[in-house]
Amino acid sequence: MALVEINFDGFVGPSHNYAGLSLGNLASSSNAGEVSYPRAAALQGLGKMRHNLGLGLTQGLFAPLPRPNPALLDALGLNAIDAADPAQRRLRAAAWSASAMWTANAATVSPAPDTADGRCHLTAANLVTMPHRSQEWPDTVRQLRLAFAHSAHFAVHDAVPACFGDEGAANHMRMCASHGAPGLELFVYGTTGGAFPARQHEQASRAVARLHGLNPAHCLFIAQAPEAIAAGAFHNDVVAVANERVLFTHEQAFADPDGTYTAIRERLPEAEIVVVPASAVSLADAIKSYLFNAQLLTLPSGEMGLVIPLEAWEMPSVRGWLEGHIASNGPIRRVLPVDVRQSMANGGGPACLRLRVVADPATVDPRFLLDEAKIAQVEAVVAASWPEQIDPLDLGRESLARSVIGARAALLDMLQLPELA
Repeated sequence: MALVEINFDGFVGPSHNYAGLSLGNLASSSNAGEVSYPRAAALQGLGKMRHNLGLGLTQGLFAPLPRPNPALLDALGLNAIDAADPAQRRLRAAAWSASAMWTANAATVSPAPDTADGRCHLTAANLVTMPHRSQEWPDTVRQLRLAFAHSAHFAVHDAVPACFGDEGAANHMRMCASHGAPGLELFVYGTTGGAFPARQHEQASRAVARLHGLNPAHCLFIAQAPEAIAAGAFHNDVVAVANERVLFTHEQAFADPDGTYTAIRERLPEAEIVVVPASAVSLADAIKSYLFNAQLLTLPSGEMGLVIPLEAWEMPSVRGWLEGHIASNGPIRRVLPVDVRQSMANGGGPACLRLRVVADPATVDPRFLLDEAKIAQVEAVVAASWPEQIDPLDLGRESLARSVIGARAALLDMLQLPELA
């Protein structure tokens, strides 16, 4: 098989809104109550997909999940809500959440070269820490089993039990000589975050490693720095990202950075660890800019490129460090800014929007793979169907619900996908 890295981006759903549901996500909290622009958000996401496709990379997408989710409201006894009750309004907003667009939280993925049975394994994340995200995984599993239905090449697992929080690939990295070679899998978990919850439990990570049949000698379980969580790094991918032999990280990402780097080098001698010191880019600037919530990619030329949000490129400390790194002939050779401002305002950068799957594209359901013609077709659906804007106060309005449901149905029809619920 010709194994390549495929980035599957989550498609921004038509109910994209700023209800501020994600405790510990500073951008989400600071923009709570603002008007969102679902049409612009979806087009920005498609623009990033087109950008990466134009780089010569293989690009996929996942469809948005059904929203509003009546099953959640029914289970909570909220067929009708008391609009004067803030808690009930937040629960209604949870049923409208488009957070599944951030597919870095959809699942943890272990490619075939790493697993005992030689198949690519995917375990859906339970996302139990946040109510608005905990509803996602059953529909996510259905979509994963559709996209990766070839059982000779893929195994898709249900989420681990909800007693252990699991946030998927946002807390998982893989290092290797090349994507198709056996790798070292890094599972990052949290222990405490002060005022904010640590969302990834160590035992969830260990369960995923067992389910995937990974060699324990090729796994590392790494504690995230509590000060990073407390500062707003609600996932590891806000402060670190890896690609092939390179780990790109803030110096305050891990509880024991020196021990982490030593363990990586012992298992992968060719590892290159690029540490951004706090003296150059503060932890606060790293989190605000989402410098590390970037796509670190191997380009067809063999060079590594870093797809970053425009907000990072516009921050002087971040831009200064990146330009210095390139000038010093560091492993990251190209910086590629993209506009995902609507996603960023809700707390998700380029890395949040994609799930990395190393596989032979010929083994993936082609409905989930993109080319330029399909992107143009999806853009036409968005232009015709996606709401231009949503005020969180309008959530629950029947006319808006009909519009959102109809828009998503039009996309599924264009992609020739069945209903996922």
